[in-house]
Amino acid sequence: MSALGNSVRGIVAVAACAVLIAAPFGLKPYGIYLLSMWAVMTIAAIGLNLTLGYAGQISLAQASFVGIGAYTAAILTTHGWPFAAAFFLAAALCLAVGWLLGYPALRVQHHYLAFVTLAFTTLVFLVLRNEEWLTKGIYGISNIPRPAVFGWSTQAPRDFYFFCLGVLAVVSFAMWRLVRSPWGRAFMALRENPMRASSLGVDTRRYTLMAFAIGSSLGGLAGALYAPLVQFIEPTAFALGLSLNLLLMVIVGGSGFFFGPFLGALVSVLLPEWLRFTEGFYLIIYAAMVMVLMVYCPAGLLGLAERLLKPAAEDRSVLTQSDKDPGA
Repeated sequence: MSALGNSVRGIVAVAACAVLIAAPFGLKPYGIYLLSMWAVMTIAAIGLNLTLGYAGQISLAQASFVGIGAYTAAILTTHGWPFAAAFFLAAALCLAVGWLLGYPALRVQHHYLAFVTLAFTTLVFLVLRNEEWLTKGIYGISNIPRPAVFGWSTQAPRDFYFFCLGVLAVVSFAMWRLVRSPWGRAFMALRENPMRASSLGVDTRRYTLMAFAIGSSLGGLAGALYAPLVQFIEPTAFALGLSLNLLLMVIVGGSGFFFGPFLGALVSVLLPEWLRFTEGFYLIIYAAMVMVLMVYCPAGLLGLAERLLKPAAEDRSVLTQSDKDPGA
């Protein structure tokens, strides 16, 4: 990316961080809850962006991993386990299940893989709904406690928001390092041309499994935060609708862009709330806006921003070259 693009991105990132830190001090509890939900859904969308945007593997199973993480955290913490143990166990369980789910991706691609992951989402939903001895079925699990971190209670909405924001910051930094590492370059090579990547020595089998496993584990982390955020979970919250919503976040924000999940989650979580003044029409307006965006800018909002900044960067390059060569 050009120097101009990097400068704009840096300024926007600093301003966004300042807003995220200051915002809860001027919001009511419901507004803070929405910001917390944005942070949680962004973590899940970051995982899906790794699987889909960077590695090119279509998945409709991210909601099931959020559900597995949420139920793992809820069951363990309501039985007296410390949240830290439940949090990391949820991530480890989703990492293992995601690795296994990656095996079908070694044999099928594109819409066939989407059907496989869709079947997995349905399977997890049926287990959560029918295995009442473990999940309490349609009655759900209530009174999920919020954690205390080194003596700091996160029971208050603002405290729990900052806890979620801290986890998001750690996940974002780890993902930033990952996508700029040799692993990240291997994931992108796998997305662009698997055969060429294999001919260059990339173990496409291993990196496909890793893309599913790491993306799924981030879904589990999001679920482990979602459970204490809402403090009541039941199976329908983790049905196909959530998978499609997470997919929408990645695509609307910009699939394959690092900040795509952040912006996509902002649109998906907050925009419907901002449109509630239209009463019964807010979902129709929201759907129409998304459809228009996808028709005219399939690369997402960040793809649109990059397209708008590119001519400015080219003009700046031409002016700089003219200054260096007055006779041009």
